[in-house]
Amino acid sequence: MKNVNAALSAAGLSGIKVSTAVQSGVTAGYPPSQGTFSASHMGPIAQYLATTGAPLLANIYPYFSYVGNQASIDIKYALFTSSGTVVQDGSNAYQNLFDALVDTFYSALGSAGAGNVKIVVSESGWPSAGGTAASTANAQTYNQNLINHVGKGTPKRPGAIETYIFAMFNENKKTGDETEKHFGLFNADKSPAYSISF
Repeated sequence: MKNVNAALSAAGLSGIKVSTAVQSGVTAGYPPSQGTFSASHMGPIAQYLATTGAPLLANIYPYFSYVGNQASIDIKYALFTSSGTVVQDGSNAYQNLFDALVDTFYSALGSAGAGNVKIVVSESGWPSAGGTAASTANAQTYNQNLINHVGKGTPKRPGAIETYIFAMFNENKKTGDETEKHFGLFNADKSPAYSISF
């Protein structure tokens, strides 16, 4: 962590927050309005959040949805590069998978009687190496489009979405799938993994 400020300063970035969160179980409905929480304990948690005014922290990864469903999800939909509506859900038109996933959580909250709970996207990102569709070009495209998009909100909830990119650095010593080592905006030596504009 002592190198984070130096890397941010060298890249001309300031005001960056670091966040961790627990992923919540939600069934991604098609369309998004069909989303429900798959874990029975999420109902009381949703009610608690509604009562206290606290947000639900949700990890939103179109990359994993795409990799797991390549036959039914176009990569352009996952990368924010579709030229028009891909999924129509009533009056809501979805041009990217990120919005559909966030709105699935909002639908699940509404189904649990906690429709007023705000969602904070505690993690989102795209790997730059190590697996299917994991390339520097795709990571740069996804993260730049994510940054450009989150100020607009989703079809269900217009307005800025508090969002955190995972991760600051590539983790060359991390175990597990090779993609898990390559989500960083910076390399382990603190050099930029690719250009990005905040």
